[in-house]
Amino acid sequence: MKTTIILTYTFTPAWLALSREERNAMAGAHIHPVFAKYADRVSARFFDAEAFTTDFSDFAMLETDDLKAYYFLVEELRDSPLISQGYLVMNNIFMGVEAGFQAFEAHIATGEDEATHG
Repeated sequence: MKTTIILTYTFTPAWLALSREERNAMAGAHIHPVFAKYADRVSARFFDAEAFTTDFSDFAMLETDDLKAYYFLVEELRDSPLISQGYLVMNNIFMGVEAGFQAFEAHIATGEDEATHG
């Protein structure tokens, strides 16, 4: 089943104090390679939100059928200077399963694996 994850996050004043060249270099060295490593299992789209809310500055929409790959991607981001040096703070993570209700109904209609229902 496909899972969609919305990550809301805020770039800190420390990040904004870096020059654009420094930010681009850090993204090229520490962010883009992580997403590229998992691109075959986790798709990602990035959105700017700072002009529309004060709750977070940006959000990402990730989609995956492999939660292990998603989890490992997040762990690698946490180990990167982006988070470990305080340039980015994760705010909220929202997850949902695409067509979950329909998948469940199809599953129970087949009568498979009754042990999982109770």
